[in-house]
Amino acid sequence: MHSKLVKKYNVAGPRYTSYPTVPYWNNNTFSLLNWKESLIKSFNESNNDEGVSLYIHLPFCESLCTFCGCNKRITKRHEVESPYINAVLKEWQLYCDVLGSKPKIKELHLGGGTPTFFSPKNLKELIKGVLNKGILADGYEFSFEGHPNNTTKEHLQALYDVGFRRVSYGVQDYNTTVQKAIRRIQPFENVKRATEMAREIGYTSVGHDIIFGLPFQTLEHVKHTILMTKELLPDRLAFYSYAHVPWIKGNGQRGFKDDDLPGADLKREQYEVGKALLSEVGYHEIGMDHFALSTDTLYQSMVEGNLHRNFMGYTASKTQAMIGLGVSSISDSWYGFAQNVKNIEEYYHLISEDIIPVYRGHILNEEDLVIRKHILNLMCQFKTSWKNEYLYFKELPEVLLRLKEMESDGLLEVYKTGIAIAKKGYPFVRNICMSFDLLLQRKKPDTQLFSMTI
Repeated sequence: MHSKLVKKYNVAGPRYTSYPTVPYWNNNTFSLLNWKESLIKSFNESNNDEGVSLYIHLPFCESLCTFCGCNKRITKRHEVESPYINAVLKEWQLYCDVLGSKPKIKELHLGGGTPTFFSPKNLKELIKGVLNKGILADGYEFSFEGHPNNTTKEHLQALYDVGFRRVSYGVQDYNTTVQKAIRRIQPFENVKRATEMAREIGYTSVGHDIIFGLPFQTLEHVKHTILMTKELLPDRLAFYSYAHVPWIKGNGQRGFKDDDLPGADLKREQYEVGKALLSEVGYHEIGMDHFALSTDTLYQSMVEGNLHRNFMGYTASKTQAMIGLGVSSISDSWYGFAQNVKNIEEYYHLISEDIIPVYRGHILNEEDLVIRKHILNLMCQFKTSWKNEYLYFKELPEVLLRLKEMESDGLLEVYKTGIAIAKKGYPFVRNICMSFDLLLQRKKPDTQLFSMTI
């Protein structure tokens, strides 16, 4: 990647797990009532067809990783497990009461925090409690995030027994200097053991998460991590840029100096070299920052044009409605977003009062829905079209003007009724989406809200 392009387009920008992005949600017009109405509308439209997705946030970790931007509670007290599970199951019951009939569950993902902080027995109880209120959809997909250091055979077996077939492990980097800086010490042997155990039990998709742009991380470190990854050949990979936003995430990302981080040119080189190494052994680039073998459902979904992106990242199982359970979880009805409170004690209090614990959200208007579709197209298919009259919007000529320079730089091609991102432009997909982001264009933030795009 040419260093001039990196310098030119390396600006702060959203990752577009949603549109509108969270800082542009209109909380003034949002209420729990209109959130419920948007969810019921979506449920009635889609439950018989595709079902719903569930994301369950399990926030507890025994130690703090300084690269992490997730909502977590650091504790070694495992007696917190049962009260939290009980609260999540009650929240699920509150949602089932709103929906009025049994939801068809198409996708379920456990995120964190550290889901494997919980005992195998408690995880199994949680999933059984959720499934008792729903119906399994055809082709359902259950997945969880596992910590290589504490994911046991018992964890994997217990979740396999209740339908899980996909697990992803946070690897980040195998170099000890980098691991010490991010406070995530895990030898290759631990990742190897966790990966092989999952395959022996019968998991059909094992993923690894690798991050570039970490403190003290060199190009050689990234090469080494990719070469070690080749030995295990996970079915899919998330290979993405570290998002350094300590002004938002607080002390967790203050464990090192800004000067310890690689510059933009080195980060892009890390990405390009890593991507080339992955390509050599058969990985295909999926959307932004994701890779998969041709045998994995994520690749197959991309080929078939069914790839979807939501708050869980890229997924092969698109559903119109996604319900988030647990502290800080975000739900998506397609017509609206809602985020749960972030404090565990406040979460418990609202649940005890039989209140769905959302504290902010956004109901999408017609313009939002059109722009959301374009950004999803760009993020998932690297192209979009306004051939359908519904997808034309009055500011489109202004958007095309903003894209002129990127077109001149060979990042995309503009047609009469659409655009297509060139391979050269894949690393800049966030920048291209920003040109479509009408809310961002109308009101640039006074302070930096997002990580850098490169």
